Amino acid sequence: MLIARDLEVRAGARLLLEPVSFQVSPGDKVGLVGRNGAGKTTMTKILAGDSLPAGGEVQRSGQIGYLPQDPRSGDPDELVRDRILGARGLDHILRRMKAAELAMAEATEDDVRDAAMATYAKTETQFLTAGGYAAESEAHRIAANLALPDRVLGQQLKTLSGGQRRRVELARILFSNADTLLLDEPTNHLDADSILWLRGFLQAYSGALLMISHDTALLGATVNKVFHLDANRAVLDIYSMDWKRYLTQRAADEARRKRERQNAERKADQLMAQADKMRAKATKAVAAQNMARRAEKLLAGLDEERQADRVAKIRFPQPAPCGKTPIRGENLSKSYGSLEVFTGVDLAIDKGSQVVILGLNGAGKTTLLRMLAGLEDPDTGEVILGHGARIGYYAQEHETIDVSRTVLENMVSASPDLNNTEVRKILGSFLFTGDDVDKRAGVLSGGEKTRLALAMLVVSAANVLLLDEPTNNLDPASRAEVLNAINTYAGAIVLVTHDEGAVEALEPDRVLLLPDGDEDLWSPEYAELISLA
Repeated sequence: MLIARDLEVRAGARLLLEPVSFQVSPGDKVGLVGRNGAGKTTMTKILAGDSLPAGGEVQRSGQIGYLPQDPRSGDPDELVRDRILGARGLDHILRRMKAAELAMAEATEDDVRDAAMATYAKTETQFLTAGGYAAESEAHRIAANLALPDRVLGQQLKTLSGGQRRRVELARILFSNADTLLLDEPTNHLDADSILWLRGFLQAYSGALLMISHDTALLGATVNKVFHLDANRAVLDIYSMDWKRYLTQRAADEARRKRERQNAERKADQLMAQADKMRAKATKAVAAQNMARRAEKLLAGLDEERQADRVAKIRFPQPAPCGKTPIRGENLSKSYGSLEVFTGVDLAIDKGSQVVILGLNGAGKTTLLRMLAGLEDPDTGEVILGHGARIGYYAQEHETIDVSRTVLENMVSASPDLNNTEVRKILGSFLFTGDDVDKRAGVLSGGEKTRLALAMLVVSAANVLLLDEPTNNLDPASRAEVLNAINTYAGAIVLVTHDEGAVEALEPDRVLLLPDGDEDLWSPEYAELISLA
């Protein structure tokens, strides 16, 4: 359960949310919505206790399960199975049980064996009290429904792709039996079957839930309250209703505010016109002044006129000249320990070509893009850059952004040939204005990081773009801008995505299927694989 009292949210000096009080109780399933950059992620971090509010307080009771947009927690050497079971402390108990088993097997003296047996019995009792084998089976079932099969459970976290790593954290949180779930874009990196399963899980969940999502089908199926963070007014509008009724009510509220503003402005204009006429007569100066005050009061307290939500104007760069084949990969292979990701992959990206990479989660799609970008070495083979090749890489986990630097510093590092004024102008087109450019990149929301990463691509003059899930974390208007940029870019694009609309915008001429590395001409038959990828 969460209780917020006079909660105020700021990003630096910028006010994101005026003081507001609300409660999220067991059974409440809240959709937190608003445009990118409105402050949804910042507010959720505060509710989770990961950040401090600018004012007010948050009271938390019970266990909180928080899924941030960019989870980085956990020991890289930890096994996936232990990471998930650790949500209930079962990983430590199982390790003690296995140690006791080993001690019993190796004991050569009766008293040592008896001590190990006593330790095992005590530990097994703790295990059964914590849910035992049924809980372990539940963890496996949750993992499997999030496309994390048994073979993945035995891997170390450091061997996973970004999408797999995020699904591990989601599985851990869902397994935790937390009293309150705070989920920031939980469907990122999920295939269609996993999204459908998650929908059913959240429908049946009896605790308190607050969720940020651009998946309107998920919101429509699960939420019974909507918190709309209005970026224009810095106000949290609370709707105690389901998603469908919220959409209708929200539209009605916007229309009402517009009518009230227009009526007030019309009456104020009439009063001011009358006051101006009366000022001409000295005997009516006081009356004119009173009339002007009445006009001001009419406008005071009304919501400011709603400005159209700003959308970043995204256009990918005019590609620099290059040879016929700017990048090739020959006999590329990658393994993590005994786990073979892919082997013997060959590909050639010709000038201006459009290629989509498909494969199940964990098939190595991100790993291959990182190889092509020069950020990861293949175990065998090599990546060969052709004449004039300039590579632009968009990473799904935003690894190209230095989180210790400011927005402006990141842009300057990506565009050393541009002066400060030119860089600021481009950042402005991506909605980073004023003090925004001095914010440290580490405090940006997922949507803001996406805009910054795309801005860094725009100034790169790249002739080959490697795009890994470029539409994640984006509201519908921003997503439409990215799709248009993909559609109109004149250079070569290699795309990894779960977004069918992104593939439609790309109009691919070829498809590469992983892990086998089979290459084929694109046909509509491959479209059904996109949401499964």
